[in-house]
Amino acid sequence: MKSIDLKGSVRPTTGKKATRELRKIGAVPCNLYGEAKDENGLPKAMSFSATQEALRKLVYTPEIYSVNLNIDGKEYKAIMKELQFHPVTDLLLHVDFYEITEEKPIVMEVPIKLNGLAEGVKAGGKLAANVRKLKVCAPYTSIPEKLNIDVTHLGLGKTIKVSELKFDGLEIITSPNVVVCQVKMTRNAMSAASKEEE
Repeated sequence: MKSIDLKGSVRPTTGKKATRELRKIGAVPCNLYGEAKDENGLPKAMSFSATQEALRKLVYTPEIYSVNLNIDGKEYKAIMKELQFHPVTDLLLHVDFYEITEEKPIVMEVPIKLNGLAEGVKAGGKLAANVRKLKVCAPYTSIPEKLNIDVTHLGLGKTIKVSELKFDGLEIITSPNVVVCQVKMTRNAMSAASKEEE
């Protein structure tokens, strides 16, 4: 997995007024959740801010990254967990990060990549991906940038389900019944098939 650097500043005050002031100057309120717990045993968040510009490369991309967070000179390794956008303007409003270690497994959505020319496509069908990402669990050092799936054996009208996939060192969390991709019948393929039957 690629990594990206991000600088932030601790937020001295939180609340609606402080948050509004931050957004006025082009900053985004963020939280970092880690091993720290509060008195009720719930995850304790460190509140910080980062600029819209600094977050752009991390947020507006199909790729996944681990984040080298520098908050007022202190270093953390993290992944982005949750984003909030304005419902009308699509402006980034809030980001939650989760602190990671090399040993602790994390759950992350990883993009899929379909490789090869499917047999069904050669027969006139059309290859379609039903999902863009799969949820996996592993230490972040074992999580690849993409999940490569070989589709060369996939015939006309056939599918690949999550239950048929295996990746070294990864546990797939997505439901086993989910269809990842399929070769759909097209009019050309149907007419070719009916001609063969005749």
